[in-house]
Amino acid sequence: MKKNLLWAFLLLSVASYAQPQFSITAPNQKDLLDGRLLVMLSTNADKEPRFDVTDALNTQLVFGVDVENWKGAQAKIVNNANGFGYPKRYMKEVPAGEYYVQVLLHKYETFHRKDGHTVKMPMDRGEGQQWNRAPGNLYSKPIKIKFDSKGTSIIKLSLDQVIPPIEEPKDTKYIKHIKIQSKLLTEFWGRPMYLGAHILLPEGFDEHPNVKYPLAIFHGHFPEDFDGFRTIPPDENLKTDDYNTRFKLYGYNKIVQQEAYDFYKMWTGKDFPRVLAIEIQHACPFYDDSYAVNSENIGPYGDAITYELIPEIEKRFRGIGEGWARFTYGGSTGGWEALAVQVKYPDQYNGCYAACPDPIDFRAFTTVNIYEDKNAYWYESQFKKLAKPGHRDYLGQVSATVAEMNMRELALGTKTRSGQQFDIWEAVYSPVGKDGYPKRIWDKETGVIDKDVANYWKENYDLAYILKRDWAKNGEKWKGRIHIYCGDMDNYYLNNAVYLAEDMLKELKNPSYDGEVDYGDRAEHCWNGDHTQPNAISRLRYHRMFVPKWAEEVKKTAPKGADLKSWRY
Repeated sequence: MKKNLLWAFLLLSVASYAQPQFSITAPNQKDLLDGRLLVMLSTNADKEPRFDVTDALNTQLVFGVDVENWKGAQAKIVNNANGFGYPKRYMKEVPAGEYYVQVLLHKYETFHRKDGHTVKMPMDRGEGQQWNRAPGNLYSKPIKIKFDSKGTSIIKLSLDQVIPPIEEPKDTKYIKHIKIQSKLLTEFWGRPMYLGAHILLPEGFDEHPNVKYPLAIFHGHFPEDFDGFRTIPPDENLKTDDYNTRFKLYGYNKIVQQEAYDFYKMWTGKDFPRVLAIEIQHACPFYDDSYAVNSENIGPYGDAITYELIPEIEKRFRGIGEGWARFTYGGSTGGWEALAVQVKYPDQYNGCYAACPDPIDFRAFTTVNIYEDKNAYWYESQFKKLAKPGHRDYLGQVSATVAEMNMRELALGTKTRSGQQFDIWEAVYSPVGKDGYPKRIWDKETGVIDKDVANYWKENYDLAYILKRDWAKNGEKWKGRIHIYCGDMDNYYLNNAVYLAEDMLKELKNPSYDGEVDYGDRAEHCWNGDHTQPNAISRLRYHRMFVPKWAEEVKKTAPKGADLKSWRY
């Protein structure tokens, strides 16, 4: 019996060893390395593998492992036993064939936070928290290999490339840039932390030195510069044979330039309201932005933006500097943020225009009810196993499930460190876990929901629930200031939460909510209230849509004696 067990053990050991190995070194690195080591395999010759790991049906393959205190000269092995893979969980599931292989190290640094926890996280380095573009990250050039999961080859790869720094944008006549060190965030993270913004100055700013202006705050993902503003016509030499698969259009790059130029002419025209329009840079160690609220894991970004950054912008660029003269707008993440800061800081903002917002009612957290469902990945059934959809098109065709989207994140980073969508929701909304990282709303591998964490989310970040709970206290401050727009075929099912929130808002009394909820027929993600244009166009027109709209509505919401004329020259 003992002899049989010994033979079985030896056979198992040989079987586990008889597999391809990726042997990786970082030969030019003297310091110890922390981070996520990613091995990517791709059959696509048109794109580097690091740019081809997505939720889409044509995604390529990635396998990730954590490294800590790694001496780069010593080979690190990634194989079937230790690499967490997506969309194939294990390396042994990869079909034999020819692949382009590339390896990348997403580097972490150590933070000694104010709450006493020490965590290792990827710091934004000017790219907006993008693992495949982050300056300082190490990578290899793609090479073509023959891969057989049943083979025993050792594939040696070298992290001999470094992603270069990103040049900061330069000031122009109309667009200025600001960066401040946040006292609040620096204290929280235990190292210098910065907030930035791109400011679009109104026409006539220099010619009217005594005028003070309202502040239009456009929330959204990390902006490299002020987006959608161009002072020259579209490039005549721009190729228009590019095909945009989302909008099924050729020449979309030229359409984008034309829309930006048209907005410049509108912004400088005689009838456009004169305001300061800003886009904020607030990438954090978890994502390309912070969600603009205070969080146990991310820190006091809500206070830092509202009480540090915005007053500094208004001071430097002659803002009115009062809550009635600030409003927010944005789509997707920016839509959630626009509503969230209006809810969280009702005295500091005077109106929000939230398009296609991230889930604003957690009874419909995309396709998951975090309060009643037991599992985020699978519908409950005695005999069937049906996955919850995560992404669809306007015809309802599903291209990714909630489980698949989370598996991609888990391959890219453990402990909520992927820098992707579900992980940032968890980082913002969850309490801190014992290890210093966010408590999981659900088990990342199985989808089982933690109801204690769900209740914490409800009390602190479920915007529909908070509006209803606190209406008696803040209803007068919220009345007439909430505008929500969503396509009824949103790709991420975000309209479901809007339906529930709308039902709740309609029932509010003393006062009534007196706001707006609107839906785009068959419209996908980022529909923003424009029934006259296709989504491909309207998504480029946030500023021209919502600045004039607010300028009219502020006449009803501004306090007595407010200056509504000097900035309307």
